[in-house]
Amino acid sequence: MKKILFNDKYGLTDAVLNKRKTMTRRIIKGEFEDVKAYHANGDWHFIADTKDGDSIVVKPAYVEGEKVAIAQAYQTLRWPALPGIDWEAITDEVTHSKGWNNKMFVKAEYMPHRIRITDIKLERLQDISDEDCLEEGVKKHGKGTFKVDGIRYAFTKRPRIFYTPKQAFECLIDKIGGKGTWDANPWVFVYVFELIE
Repeated sequence: MKKILFNDKYGLTDAVLNKRKTMTRRIIKGEFEDVKAYHANGDWHFIADTKDGDSIVVKPAYVEGEKVAIAQAYQTLRWPALPGIDWEAITDEVTHSKGWNNKMFVKAEYMPHRIRITDIKLERLQDISDEDCLEEGVKKHGKGTFKVDGIRYAFTKRPRIFYTPKQAFECLIDKIGGKGTWDANPWVFVYVFELIE
């Protein structure tokens, strides 16, 4: 089983576990003129045209229908409550591993929560709709305002307020992917999912 990481600093893992985030965009590495998608034999296939005029196959990390473990650092889990895992047998393994503090190094089979990929799309990052921004973890804050957990004003440390969902998502994606990610407008795989465990 594969695993997927969501950013904790901006509350995205919690948003998934609370069923508020049901979509994630993952950048496709490389520069492409165009990317085409077609469905055959029950799977999506993606062909990218490079600037040199070549065509290459780009593969998503996950496939439609796949169950994927939500990565969490071992120290954040309630181990005795995890069904089907013999806590006593793996205590030394997990407490002395890099995964104790860093979810990049955890084993998928030890994770208590899973999502199922229900759809895969392909688009440019800036093609995101306001509705999809909310599915990505942007929160409504008040009448006509939005926010993202963890994004604060530098001096007051109060939550930063945005006037459109896209403004909030733009700020979020630049925090996660690095400054200029939004402006670069890369191709992204859009994974739509549901929490199943």
